[in-house]
Amino acid sequence: MPNGGFADTYSPRKVLGDPSFRVLAPGETPAPDANIAAFYNPNHEIHLVQKPRPTPGPGQVLVHVRATGICGSDVHFWKHGRVGDSMVVTDECGSGHESAGEIVEVGEGVTQWKVGDRVAIEAGVPCSKSSCDYCRVGRYNACPDVVFFSTPPFHGTLTRWHLHPAEWLHRLPDSLSFEEGSLCEPLVVALAGIERAGLRLGDPTLIWLVLGRIGLVSLLSARAAGAEPIVITDLFQSRLDFAKKLVPGVHTVLIERGSTPKDAAQKIKAAAQGAVKVAIECTGVESSVHTAVHAMQFGGKVFIIGVGKNEQVFPFMHLSANEIDVSFQYRYANQYPKAIRLVAGGLINLKPLVTHRFRLEEAVSAFHVAADPSQGAIKVQIQD
Repeated sequence: MPNGGFADTYSPRKVLGDPSFRVLAPGETPAPDANIAAFYNPNHEIHLVQKPRPTPGPGQVLVHVRATGICGSDVHFWKHGRVGDSMVVTDECGSGHESAGEIVEVGEGVTQWKVGDRVAIEAGVPCSKSSCDYCRVGRYNACPDVVFFSTPPFHGTLTRWHLHPAEWLHRLPDSLSFEEGSLCEPLVVALAGIERAGLRLGDPTLIWLVLGRIGLVSLLSARAAGAEPIVITDLFQSRLDFAKKLVPGVHTVLIERGSTPKDAAQKIKAAAQGAVKVAIECTGVESSVHTAVHAMQFGGKVFIIGVGKNEQVFPFMHLSANEIDVSFQYRYANQYPKAIRLVAGGLINLKPLVTHRFRLEEAVSAFHVAADPSQGAIKVQIQD
């Protein structure tokens, strides 16, 4: 657990040790103003809890969270209890990090916000100290003392009342809904990838989707950035059909289970009418990375946003002989203002991504829908 910056302020022990904290019984109806939240635990249970309503201190604001999207990582923490070796569910842990809401209280010294302001919540809060090299140079996603809400042990933003540092909120224009504000979080992941991949106007681009919401927002971002042609792949035709409705000009390739990466790459090159220059790989699956590599032109780049198994084998000599770069991404930094501008300006439309909506009191049901591919959910939203 980080031991600097905001780690003590947002220590989960302050919530779990509070006498008012309790797990709600199945079917129990909480009070309308109760601070309820969706929590998972090491037993792979998902349930509602009631926790204390916090009071903002100096430099903090209290946000009434109005919309939160369920991320694949939320489901993964619930079902599997960990992501890698450093992010492990060891106790009751609050979910959610794709949120937007309305400020209801401001703490001492907060001058940039007032009650009633509408904000998107940036879930990763670094230490912001001048002694931190990463924070000082603006790569704060690498801060070793970052508090990332919903990444164990820190509790998430899928709650009614959330306490947040004033400087890590972003103003929503009146034209954006709370729902769109919450969808800016997966969008900033894609924008960080597009930026680091160096995608340029007219670049032939491959995007690996495979049930991924990040793949879809990467598709929207690549189109806004001027990529052409764009080829998107998936194992499910329904997902490709959805992507085609989202961006009618995209070329879709259905990947058949059991096909080799080289065979799949040939289909991709046929759809693109040649090798692609940039691949945005959103799955982290080894065979998908191999396919992307074999679809590349000389000097191309495979950019991996997806999270996969700890150790993988790559076609080393093919990468070397073709000067193909492979790069990776860890969360994001400095992307929220850009995301809000793009959505407010009409360059990216996030609204079609939301397929299911639930009330906060129905959060457990929402998680079950998000975790079940047969439900056809793209993005599940919880609103309050």
